[in-house]
Amino acid sequence: MNNGLPRPVTAVVIVAAGSGERLGYGMPKARVPLGSDTILTHALRGVAAAGVARQICVALPPGDTALQELCGSFEAELRAGNPEAQIPLLTTVDGGATRAASVRSALGALLDGTEAVLVHDAARALAPEAVFHRVVDSLAAGAVAVIPAVPVVDTVKTVTRTSGDDTVIAPELVTGTAPREELRSVQTPQGFRLSTLLQAHQAAEGFGDKQAAAVTDDAMLVELLGVPVHAVHGSTQSLKITTPLDLIIAEGLLEGPLGIRWVEG
Repeated sequence: MNNGLPRPVTAVVIVAAGSGERLGYGMPKARVPLGSDTILTHALRGVAAAGVARQICVALPPGDTALQELCGSFEAELRAGNPEAQIPLLTTVDGGATRAASVRSALGALLDGTEAVLVHDAARALAPEAVFHRVVDSLAAGAVAVIPAVPVVDTVKTVTRTSGDDTVIAPELVTGTAPREELRSVQTPQGFRLSTLLQAHQAAEGFGDKQAAAVTDDAMLVELLGVPVHAVHGSTQSLKITTPLDLIIAEGLLEGPLGIRWVEG
């Protein structure tokens, strides 16, 4: 998987502070069961198996001792199972009220000497190892920011809200059709040179509420700096677990004949 170029010293930030309200389990999303383990456990396994990180920093719901203990147990199991191998340092931080705040909290806890960071959503717990390698290889080749993405298969329309008499017909009116060949669905892990991502988040601290709400991923913050963002192939297996249907699909992938971890990304 390696393109042969020296890889930057890399940390992986796992954003796992979401409430999980739409899943309906009454607990943070990272603690929701996926198969016989939690969503966060699967995310940690994927990052560790990829072998790209010197450090894994997990942003958790503030005060969630259960998830803190889960991370500690996972690190202990890694060390016990590979006593002579280089195991990434696993650290946790309290997440913030927003995704961006959680990422900033994790960035502040990275080890000195970290050159690049991958920001990964715990909700994309089944992202294949190959995707991590593609992102890191792109950084090694000179990218400052790189995201995994997959082509959009649906036709995408732009719409506007109807008004007046038209509201009786339908609540929205189509205003155009986006060129599907130019559209991509963006996934994680998203990779950045650490200095660039820090600069992007420092700029975002001055955003007003409306501007902050419009930012949905770290790549958008970097784009606002005018920095080129490159894209590599993602994977359809990197689905984001947000709704009960997503969870059913993820469980189906785990129960498939090959198993999710053995399917090429």
